[in-house]
Amino acid sequence: METDNALEALAALAHAVRLAVFRLLVQAGPEGLPAGRIAEQMEMPASSLSFHLKELHRAGLLGSRQEGRSIIYMARFETMNALLGYLTENCCGGVPCSPVAACCATTES
Repeated sequence: METDNALEALAALAHAVRLAVFRLLVQAGPEGLPAGRIAEQMEMPASSLSFHLKELHRAGLLGSRQEGRSIIYMARFETMNALLGYLTENCCGGVPCSPVAACCATTES
């Protein structure tokens, strides 16, 4: 993942509603959820949700498909995994990390 793509994804997730929507869609899995169901679960009007879905979609974090009269949105796990990889690619000096406790030096005296 390029830095510009990471910044766009992080900016899209840096809003409480968009982060909650993305997490909801991650929980829903690859099948995704219809926009109306997302609006119900988020307890927000479809018009407000539409703006947030568009921002997540533009950042490459969501995919969508038409099913009859509904639009189904799903998390793009490949983008999510690429972002996580980008954020951790130099973790522990490039050596594969164990749990965080093993990776970081302790400051106990």
